[in-house]
Amino acid sequence: MDFKYLVRPYTNAPLTRQVMLEILKDYKRPNDKISELIKSGELISLKKGLYIPGIKTNLPSPETFLIANHLWGPSCVSLESAMSYWGLIPERVYEVSSITMKLSKKFKNLKGRFSYRYMPSPYYSFGIRSIELSPGQVALVAMPEKAICDKIITTAGLVLRSPVQTRNFLLDDLRIDAEWLHKLNLEALHSWIEDAPKKGSLSMLIKTLEKL
Repeated sequence: MDFKYLVRPYTNAPLTRQVMLEILKDYKRPNDKISELIKSGELISLKKGLYIPGIKTNLPSPETFLIANHLWGPSCVSLESAMSYWGLIPERVYEVSSITMKLSKKFKNLKGRFSYRYMPSPYYSFGIRSIELSPGQVALVAMPEKAICDKIITTAGLVLRSPVQTRNFLLDDLRIDAEWLHKLNLEALHSWIEDAPKKGSLSMLIKTLEKL
């Protein structure tokens, strides 16, 4: 049977090696078949052991955020990517940025660039939502508040010491829409502080937002 018909039921997520072996179980040498499919353009390798259907199959590709979740995990789309998704910042983001409990990592493949920044547990798990990006495709994305906190934590050399400095960072450096600052969930921010890195800077963030 044609590969695109075999793979069609599995197109809502990246294809793991286990899934590929199941799809190609009738082939005597499935690994050789995988290599053949990649060469023919019917299969795209995202990294070793992770694939998506190629353009030649005319099948839909998994959403980029879902690919990010699968490339390196556990992970959650955050930082500028989440801020752009929620509409906090005006810029279009060309790299999918995530946080992870594993080591920091970067990937580049035919679907784009993906970066991952380490966050300690339990802070990593706070402020994560499951978002249905399209029918049947659900990805983990940081809430707006968490994306901002993650950005403050991962910005090297940044120490927020005053409300003026904090506002400048949010409005000038990150270019966050000022209206969003009034919508942020301060109760959630307070609940994360105890287990968060850069407690002082995040406390100043909350203090600044409370005065708006």
